[in-house]
Amino acid sequence: MLTSISDIIDLPDPIGQIIDLGKRPNGLHIKKMRTALGVIGIIYESRPNVTTDASALCLKSGNSVILRGGSESINTNLAIGEIIRKSLINNSVDPNLVQVIENTSRDLVSEIASADKYIDLIIPRGSKELLKFLQKHATIPMIKHLDGVCHVFVDDSADIKKSLDISVNSKTNRFGVCNAMETLLVSEMIAVNFLPKVTKILSDKKVEIRGCEVSRKIVPNLNIASEADWQEEYLAPILAVKVVTGIDDAITHINKFGSHHTDAIVSENEEHQKRFLREIESSSVLVNTSTRFADGFEYGLGAEIGISTDKIHARGPVGLEGLTSLKWVVSGNGQVRR
Repeated sequence: MLTSISDIIDLPDPIGQIIDLGKRPNGLHIKKMRTALGVIGIIYESRPNVTTDASALCLKSGNSVILRGGSESINTNLAIGEIIRKSLINNSVDPNLVQVIENTSRDLVSEIASADKYIDLIIPRGSKELLKFLQKHATIPMIKHLDGVCHVFVDDSADIKKSLDISVNSKTNRFGVCNAMETLLVSEMIAVNFLPKVTKILSDKKVEIRGCEVSRKIVPNLNIASEADWQEEYLAPILAVKVVTGIDDAITHINKFGSHHTDAIVSENEEHQKRFLREIESSSVLVNTSTRFADGFEYGLGAEIGISTDKIHARGPVGLEGLTSLKWVVSGNGQVRR
C-alpha cells in the first residue's frame, strides 16, 4: 500500500494541465484544461488497499472521496482512514476530503447511490451482485465493469513458445482476478501442433479444460464445452477452449461473447495484429503478451481505482486522468462574434 502511494505521489499533477488546440483564424486561442470531478463515492468489499489507493488517487486528482468498504475489513478500513485523517490535518489539508463510512449496512449502499445532490461519481468494486444492485438503484454516473471474460487468440502465424508462455500465464498466474484468461481461441491451422502442448501444461497445473468439438478431436480427453461456457467468467482453474477458422472468426467470437475487458492476440503477422487492435471492442487489447498486464499499476498509473468497460469517459484501468474531466478554455483580445 505504501509503495502504491509513493508511486502516485511521483506522478505528475493532472489538475490544471493544458491541451493546446491552437489558434482560430479570428485569433482566439483554444485550449482544454484538466479539472477535478468533485465528490467520488467508492463502494467496495474486503480489500483494504482500496482505501489507500482510492484516497491517494482522489486527492492527487483534486477530488474528495467517500469510502464505503465491506464488513469483512471495516476495522482495518477505519484504522487506515484515521491515519489518513491525521496526515491531512498535519499537512493543513481539510480532513473531511477523505471520509470512511462506519456503517456497512446494505441499505446505506442504496442511499449513497442515489445521493446525486452530493456525489458526482460512483465507482463500485466488488461482486456481480453489488454491481447489479447499483445498476438498478444508482442515479449517479458510474465507472464500472461487470465481468472479465478475457480471451487469448493464438493466430496461425503465432510463435509456439510465446503462445504457450502467454496462454499459461494468462490463465494460471492468478485465477480469481478479472484480467485472467477465461477462453482460449486457437486458429485451426496451428491447433494440431499447439493444443496438445498447451492442454498438457494446463492439465498438469490442475486446470479443467472444456473444449469445442474440433478441439476434442485433437485432444480427446477434454471435457465438453457448452454454449454457456463461451461467456463464463470462471474466476477458477477452469478454461474454455475453441478452435476457430482464423482471425475473422476470432474477432467475431470475442465481440459476441466477451465482456469488453481485456483480450490478447499472439501473432507474428503485423496485419493481423493491426486488425485485432482496430476491431476488438475491449478496453484493453494486447499483442503478444499476457492478459494479466491489464492493470493500473502495470500501466504506470501508480494504482487503479477501478476498471471501466464503458466507452464513455474513462475506459480500462482508471488512474488519475480517469478521475478528471476537461473544460474548454478560450483566450481572446477583444474579439466579438459577427
